[in-house]
Amino acid sequence: MATPVAALQQRLQPLFPGLMGLQLTEVGPDRIVATMLVRPDLCTSGGILHGGAHMAFADTLGAVGTFVNLPEGKGTTTVESSTKFIGAAKVGSTVTGESTPLHKGRTTMVWQTHIRNDAGKLCAVVTQTQLVLG
Repeated sequence: MATPVAALQQRLQPLFPGLMGLQLTEVGPDRIVATMLVRPDLCTSGGILHGGAHMAFADTLGAVGTFVNLPEGKGTTTVESSTKFIGAAKVGSTVTGESTPLHKGRTTMVWQTHIRNDAGKLCAVVTQTQLVLG
């Protein structure tokens, strides 16, 4: 049974994703969607979203996707992540991330996240592998 968006958001709020301002908008076994305001403290000196912020945003989406697919009593951790930077997201805009599974196995899950800016332009593609623990 999938965990409701509000319950997952509440779990994330006191953690790093909450500090970044990540807002889950859709959570399902095959699609996770979230938004994040591009604040000045998440940017490079050029006023664009920092690469590390892109990666942390996507990492959270892949982890949430794995979490909602875990058997009871299991946990997860990221074991590999690859990011391709394609475009920019300017300060004051909002990015949207959509994460979908490439593989959902018993011991690993692989998720790919597309991050787009307000204009719908692709900013980054992140592929990550989550280890199933326990």
